[in-house]
Amino acid sequence: PVLRLLEAQLQEQRREHEEEVEALRNEMDLMQEELEKQQQAFLQTLQLSPEAQVEFGLQREITRLTNENLDLKELLEKLEKNEKKLKKQLKIYRKKVQDFEAFQAMVPSECRSHEGNMQVAVQRKEKDFQGMLEYYKEDEPRLIRNLIT
Repeated sequence: PVLRLLEAQLQEQRREHEEEVEALRNEMDLMQEELEKQQQAFLQTLQLSPEAQVEFGLQREITRLTNENLDLKELLEKLEKNEKKLKKQLKIYRKKVQDFEAFQAMVPSECRSHEGNMQVAVQRKEKDFQGMLEYYKEDEPRLIRNLIT
């Protein structure tokens, strides 16, 4: 069993290695073709007059800059799309914060003070006490509901 497992792992590694070697060979072939094209272009430019060499160089640079501009334009569009998405999320979160603040303003201040007292009591219970809990009689239904949930 262990020998078969090791053999299977070895075969898997061999297969992955062969795939990686094949991918590298393909990449090397593509690079070789590109190099040959560049060498031919270079030899052709050497045969041209100095003015034609300058013009050929300028055309190549214009092509390179055009491609770079297209890439930058694509990146800009992507960033603008992301900015719109983030602004939309920010608007949603602002609305939630405003709703929460409005809700807090509507809650009577005495209920909030009782909640604060209950939290302190619960914290003490967690730290020091077990079993007994002090609470106001009017908070009993809410306390029972919180215990159930």
